[in-house]
Amino acid sequence: MASDLPAAVLFACGHNAVRSPMAGGLMRHFFGHKVFVASCGVHTGELDPFAVAVMDELGIDISGHSPTSFEDLEDTLFDLIVSLTPEAHHAALELTRTQAVAVEYWPTLDPTLIAGNREQRLQAYREVRDGLMRHIQDRFGMPAAPVV
Repeated sequence: MASDLPAAVLFACGHNAVRSPMAGGLMRHFFGHKVFVASCGVHTGELDPFAVAVMDELGIDISGHSPTSFEDLEDTLFDLIVSLTPEAHHAALELTRTQAVAVEYWPTLDPTLIAGNREQRLQAYREVRDGLMRHIQDRFGMPAAPVV
């Protein structure tokens, strides 16, 4: 399925603090330098420590991620934009007015909305992480071994 890989993919969500950094981290982990990967949000937020923690469980370090918005992107030449929220999907579709870019919408729960104790909240983040991993596997295939 490597032929289905875009050269450059952008993952977009609301604040670039949870879902899109996790998706970007997973994509980089599995496809390394085969695909240029970036992420952004409609707004910028603070990187969520729960997102960092559940990614670290897989050995993927996103702790150095700095949330950015669509306006902050230095490069907008992507082959594919994967939007994870309705607001990000709308912003991604706006880019298609001026650029030839494919847009896919992968509706993804916002784990920050889940209440409960620490373990219950972490479980919500794990479910989002694992769902994103399944989407990436289904859409792009899976290399024989992660590229690290």
